[in-house]
Amino acid sequence: MDKEQLAKMVANKIDAALKSSEHPKKFFITENGRGVVDGGDLYNAVLKDALDVMKIAFVDILQELMTTPAPAPAPTPAPTKTTEKASKGSSRR
Repeated sequence: MDKEQLAKMVANKIDAALKSSEHPKKFFITENGRGVVDGGDLYNAVLKDALDVMKIAFVDILQELMTTPAPAPAPTPAPTKTTEKASKGSSRR
């Protein structure tokens, strides 16, 4: 899968998730830093910018995961041998 296909898939998934969730449609921040529900252009611009950054990051992460070889599995420890004396002691009632 190339970067363009990956970017399209990520964009579709994020758009679907955005449509399935409820979020304020109109929001802006006043000069004193308070958020006010009204005037949706600023909120929509911030949301679009944040999602664009996430899309780029997700595509880069996924592409790196796809191209990086998987690490070798860790060796399994050798089975421990039980001594005859230890096995007799554990079967006592």
